[in-house]
Amino acid sequence: MTFMADDSDTALATRLRTAFDLCEMGESMRRAQLRREHPDATDEVIEALLVTWLETRPGAEYGDGWGRSISWPPSRS
Repeated sequence: MTFMADDSDTALATRLRTAFDLCEMGESMRRAQLRREHPDATDEVIEALLVTWLETRPGAEYGDGWGRSISWPPSRS
């Protein structure tokens, strides 16, 4: 079975929109969980908790990329 990737601009744009939609859905789900965990919290507090979680998620302290972390931009030595 041969797989041919569709790398047209339309297909790539669709994939990118899908990735953004999935990210937005994940944030919505986490926001809903935070509201259940902190029912008296204001919208501002929930948003702050969400941002904190996004920046410090266990297992993704250095981002979601594979491999070892490096400084960016790389040094020119």
